Amino acid sequence: MAKLYIVPTPIGNLEDITMRAVRVLSQVDFILAEDTRTSSVLLKHLNIDKPLRSHHKFNEHATVSAVAEAIEAGRNVALISDAGTPGISDPGFLLVRTCIEAGIEVETLPGATACIPALVQSGFPCDRFCFEGFLPQKKGRQKRLAELSEETRTIIFYESPFRVVKCLEQLAEVFGADRRVAVVREITKKFEQTVRGTLAEAIAYFKAHPPKGEFVIVLAGKGLKSRNSEVGEEETEDE
Repeated sequence: MAKLYIVPTPIGNLEDITMRAVRVLSQVDFILAEDTRTSSVLLKHLNIDKPLRSHHKFNEHATVSAVAEAIEAGRNVALISDAGTPGISDPGFLLVRTCIEAGIEVETLPGATACIPALVQSGFPCDRFCFEGFLPQKKGRQKRLAELSEETRTIIFYESPFRVVKCLEQLAEVFGADRRVAVVREITKKFEQTVRGTLAEAIAYFKAHPPKGEFVIVLAGKGLKSRNSEVGEEETEDE
């Protein structure tokens, strides 16, 4: 019986793809991609020539049934996103649910995602954590932060470089300016950087160094004992 394969792709470094992922992408009948132009670059790098179909947040409601029907007809399908694991702050959930409801087997491959490496290298406890992804941009944002104010687990957020400073300032208002944070930028890429310290120190740092790239904000849970300031950069982009 044909399957839906969920296949993680690299979040920056093209070496971060598994041999199994390459095999699956080489064997399926067609590949669903968040952006076919972005994914075609990766597939060309891997020497994989398979039909690509667009599957993103603006069309997924209209296409999931057709995809499920194609799998039921015997066609193996892989779903990939622009970077990382589909379904984690990317399209994927609706298709997986539709296939499960139709009795179609779903096989999810392990692989790249930004939140886990950022969590581990933050230096905060990672045996239990709370993944929030992207906060609501407007409506419900402050309410969600207030709900997290008593969270004792490490909290992970994704954020756009254009809103990093504002996000850090909002976190400081809710959690306190002395709450410890690790801000990870461009993970796996050439200019990967981790800035550690208090929220106040991170705000000052990124006001002086305009944010660039993809960001993961890892916030210490309530009650974690503070340490001395560790704000700094592991590797910085040439000005």
